[in-house]
Amino acid sequence: MGYRKLGRTSAQRKAMLRDLTTDLIISERIETTEARAKELRSLVEKMITLGKRGDLHARRQAASYVRHEVANEETGQDAVQKLFADIAPRYEERQGGYTRIMKVGPRRGDGAPMVIIELV
Repeated sequence: MGYRKLGRTSAQRKAMLRDLTTDLIISERIETTEARAKELRSLVEKMITLGKRGDLHARRQAASYVRHEVANEETGQDAVQKLFADIAPRYEERQGGYTRIMKVGPRRGDGAPMVIIELV
């Protein structure tokens, strides 16, 4: 199969996954559906791997994907800066597996299985 379509056009899907990736980098844990979380996991792991590389090219690659939202109001740090300065150094010794998915039960409206995805 390759990847999940998530019931959207490719442009909508890419936009949604970019938003979720940015949100996860900023808040470090988000609640979403299981299918979205499983798709999001691989993208976030790739971003953290870029962060661990830490060179200019990796930073530009990450910046081209992650949205430019402010992660920390006091310091004015954006999501890419947080990824490279705070998150990536945490996983220096770790070879992948940077995220954890925990099931929280069905959504009330439509019964979709909900999960919390967080950085380990």
